[in-house]
Amino acid sequence: GDLDKVVNLLLSLSGRLARVETALGSLGPHTPAEDEVALREKQRLLVAQLEDAKELKEHVGRREEAVGAMVARYLPAEHLQDYQHFVKMKSALIAEQRELEEKIKLGQEQLRCLRESL
Repeated sequence: GDLDKVVNLLLSLSGRLARVETALGSLGPHTPAEDEVALREKQRLLVAQLEDAKELKEHVGRREEAVGAMVARYLPAEHLQDYQHFVKMKSALIAEQRELEEKIKLGQEQLRCLRESL
């Protein structure tokens, strides 16, 4: 459960940071200075939060190793391999699920915009 939460947090923060950086890159010469300052501050906060989330993921990883070592004492080799594979794939599947959800949202938004333009 903690792994799910940390991976989702990392993905969320990364996405938000990417959107802020895109917004910063698209600022024009006539953009009010306070808008740029606000975006820079948001960027700074998101970078700090992302670093904290990475540290949290490392902590969860260490805890996962400790649990894995404990589980290894009680599971037969075949079941241990299944457990290790499950844990390894869980993060990848969470990331893939999040990416697909983002693509669905983007597609729905594009469809809505197309309908409005008709």
